[in-house]
Amino acid sequence: MYHPSGSVARQSAGSAAGVLDPRSADPRSPDTEAILFQRCTWCGTAMYHRLLCPVCQGSDLRTERSGGTGTVRHSTVVHRNTPAARNVSLIEMAEGFVVRGRVMGPPVGIHGGDRVRLFTAKDPVRGEPVFQLIDEPYRAWS
Repeated sequence: MYHPSGSVARQSAGSAAGVLDPRSADPRSPDTEAILFQRCTWCGTAMYHRLLCPVCQGSDLRTERSGGTGTVRHSTVVHRNTPAARNVSLIEMAEGFVVRGRVMGPPVGIHGGDRVRLFTAKDPVRGEPVFQLIDEPYRAWS
């Protein structure tokens, strides 16, 4: 395993070695909880936790901060390894990447197409992002 020495200069922001480094994100933005993602400098594809671009296989990725809004693409209710049922959802963020996380609320009340916003970037128990619904569902009325 390679361990860089302290005398070697740190690689520039956006390189594969600086993946998801909070210091490589925009320093002008406030230091709040946010989801950090990568964007390929060659083709512009947004991705979450990758070392190579899934489209062009490029390794020149820059780290960006997400706005925190997205849409539920898929949601399922999980009953195993937990005392109560919880949901696991795939959230398509406004920037174009997909992240797995949990949406707060009753697990059976989360559906594809619901709009969500980031509540916390890292759940203390599971370590995954937690979202909350932007619009309350009115499915009982339709």
